[in-house]
Amino acid sequence: MNKDRKTVMAILFSLLTVCLIALDQVTKAFIVRTYQVGEGQTFIDNFFSFYYAKNTGSAFSFLADKSWGIYVLTGFSTFLALVVLYFLYKSLRVEEYMVACSLMLLFAGAVGNLIDRYRLHYVVDFIRFDFGSYTFPIFNIADICAVVGTILLIVIMIFLPKRAEKVW
Repeated sequence: MNKDRKTVMAILFSLLTVCLIALDQVTKAFIVRTYQVGEGQTFIDNFFSFYYAKNTGSAFSFLADKSWGIYVLTGFSTFLALVVLYFLYKSLRVEEYMVACSLMLLFAGAVGNLIDRYRLHYVVDFIRFDFGSYTFPIFNIADICAVVGTILLIVIMIFLPKRAEKVW
């Protein structure tokens, strides 16, 4: 019975991962078809909008001004995605589903942005929040997955270290 549960959970996590990656790619395709770079639509004045931006760097456009940056980031991100995938598989094998959830989110976020980097040589960002004269860095669904996965993993490591230790 335990093997059946592990199989079901592996299938469930795989489907959720594919759904998150698909959601990321569908929303990005919608933005690219609907808006030109630098254009968008405001939903809540001076607070929330969609705004099509090309990000050739990583978080907060790190390395965006370097012509070689996209290649370094793509290689590094591919390596990290494979490491996360390994630990995701391992967490499912030892039935640590909270850890698996955090790693699934991290993996989906990494792959969502990697698809853009491989295909377009930049990442499509579009979710924008403004707070007065400050604009929070523009992001996408893959970024949300990666951030939530990271926060969840940190919480697990701090408050439930034995769960994380079973995976590492």
